[in-house]
Amino acid sequence: MTKTKIGIIGCGNIAWAYLTAKDRFEILDIVAVADMVPERAKEKAREYGIARACTVDELLADPEIEIVVNLTIPKAHAEISLRTLEAGKCPYSEKPMALDREDGKNILELAAEKGLRVGGAPDTFLGGGIQTCRKLIDDGAIGRPVAASAFMMCRGPEHGHPDPEFFYKAGAGPLFDMGPYYITTLVNLLGPVQNLAGSSQISFPQRMITSRPKHGQTMDVEVPTHSTALLHFEGGVTATMIMSWDAWACALPRIEIYGSEGTLSVPDPNTFGGPVSVFLEKDRQWKEVPLTHGYSEQNRGIGVADMAYAMRSGRPHRAGGALTYHVLDVMQTIHESSDAGRYLEPASRCEKPAALPVGLVPGKLDE
Repeated sequence: MTKTKIGIIGCGNIAWAYLTAKDRFEILDIVAVADMVPERAKEKAREYGIARACTVDELLADPEIEIVVNLTIPKAHAEISLRTLEAGKCPYSEKPMALDREDGKNILELAAEKGLRVGGAPDTFLGGGIQTCRKLIDDGAIGRPVAASAFMMCRGPEHGHPDPEFFYKAGAGPLFDMGPYYITTLVNLLGPVQNLAGSSQISFPQRMITSRPKHGQTMDVEVPTHSTALLHFEGGVTATMIMSWDAWACALPRIEIYGSEGTLSVPDPNTFGGPVSVFLEKDRQWKEVPLTHGYSEQNRGIGVADMAYAMRSGRPHRAGGALTYHVLDVMQTIHESSDAGRYLEPASRCEKPAALPVGLVPGKLDE
């Protein structure tokens, strides 16, 4: 197999997950890493056996690199993706793809102009857990989906992350940081969002860091920390969603899909595995369902691998630009709806990504 040469820009906390993807997917050949802190790139290159640690300019100038994985901080996502496209390469960005829909639109338009692909996180919806849920829905296991719920409620990253300030700046907050996992999963299962109503607030204008090494420091909060949304999907399903860093504890389910013949319990969309459970009218009890698909362990980078396979075969890739843009658009529309005090329609639409086939050989994404 001809491997796809990959460059990674950004060597922070999440880089390890993508750097190890080369060991799980035979199509990936990570040849270079770059970071604004050169020593950090050199350290990752040594640790993971990458041939080169270089500058961003050097990485983008490499004619062999086809996909650039953009792991920079959120406010740099659009700039790096646009530079990647200008260099004639396909960007795959961590979430969100940009801070606002205008920058996201610019990325998609430039990609279309240059005949290049855009991809982006999250790719957890390609894991065995959510792909099993997709198959159950597609097979009619719970009948016709009519409603859904999605909840992520905790007290925030300042209690565990070593450098949490950026989580409370533009492009983050619970909606933009964690919302992509939940909204991407819902779109994968139910299709695009047609219209919505949102309500968002900053509950505490300042927060104290209790993690190390910045324990005791106070930080200003610039983005909403509690967002509630009522999402209406094109297929007729209505979902209630809460994304919050204002709750000390929560006993609500992560995601549930309510159908005409039963209920589907969807696993944590920030993971790749299960458990998956269904409550069917005929059984009147919860039953765990064996996973129908692989990739149930940590498999970040599967979206990059799927994009690489799609570039070889010509098919659409699943964690694509239209999907990541729609998720960004939905999140921005939630905040705008809150400000306007009324229902709004996202500006974008997308297709549900194709489900993964059952029985794929480990390490491959095309039969």
